[in-house]
Amino acid sequence: MSTKAYQGSCHCGKVRFEADIDLSAGTGKCNCTMCSKIRKWAAQAKPDAFRLLSDPGDLGDYGFGSNIQRHLFCKHCGVHTFGHGNIPQLGGEYYSINLPCLDNLDPTELAEAPVRYLNGRDNDWFHTPKETRHL
Repeated sequence: MSTKAYQGSCHCGKVRFEADIDLSAGTGKCNCTMCSKIRKWAAQAKPDAFRLLSDPGDLGDYGFGSNIQRHLFCKHCGVHTFGHGNIPQLGGEYYSINLPCLDNLDPTELAEAPVRYLNGRDNDWFHTPKETRHL
């Protein structure tokens, strides 16, 4: 286990954050309608490992369905930087960091990170979807 502090931002730089993430613990790609449309590739961080460095007023907030996860995005450029939620089966409260938004993430680190595929489209979160090549 190797936790590292990463800095992240949206495209225009209005939304900035830091998160302590252990990429070796795994990353996730989901096939739900939201994640597949924004091509989200995420890693989880506990609330005490996440720090918003910019004005929360620059964030838009979107939720759908059961609203288990809130999808946050920059109100100015529209980039989805992170989300947050609370799922007891996953250990409670968490932040879901969109990995492409990390500014100091070496591409080799990302390529070596294990990926878990989630079947959100069928509300079968803990099983791999039949098709993952597009994720």
